[in-house]
Amino acid sequence: MRLTSFSDYTLRTLMFLAVRPESAAPARIADIATAYGISETHLTKVVNQLAQAGDITTLRGRNGGLRLARQPAELNLGAIIRRTEPDLVLVECLSPDGACCLGPACRLRHALQQALAAFMAVLDGITLADLIAPRRDLRLLLGLGA
Repeated sequence: MRLTSFSDYTLRTLMFLAVRPESAAPARIADIATAYGISETHLTKVVNQLAQAGDITTLRGRNGGLRLARQPAELNLGAIIRRTEPDLVLVECLSPDGACCLGPACRLRHALQQALAAFMAVLDGITLADLIAPRRDLRLLLGLGA
């Protein structure tokens, strides 16, 4: 299974915002894009979706930018991935309209459904707070200081 870059950028954006000191000015899309070496255009789409979901707050104006709208412990990875991945179907036969000539005798379908459920169960047990510990190390790697 492979997650889309949209999901990757979503998680990276949340991690970046979560490790910034609360006293810091709001982050800008350019700050995040520079830290990760990714496109501002793609990041803008991610930020819009995160704002619509209520995960971040966008502040307009001269001193505007981005902040987390929720505590990191409240942001569950499983929920985020379900929202950002348009299609968690591993193979065509698992889609709602997917047909398989093996039908009810196919054990592959069941095995893949179990694998996806296990994958999502692991993500359901992880929050953004889990990903950002220790914050100091991440801050240094992202160029945010100690």
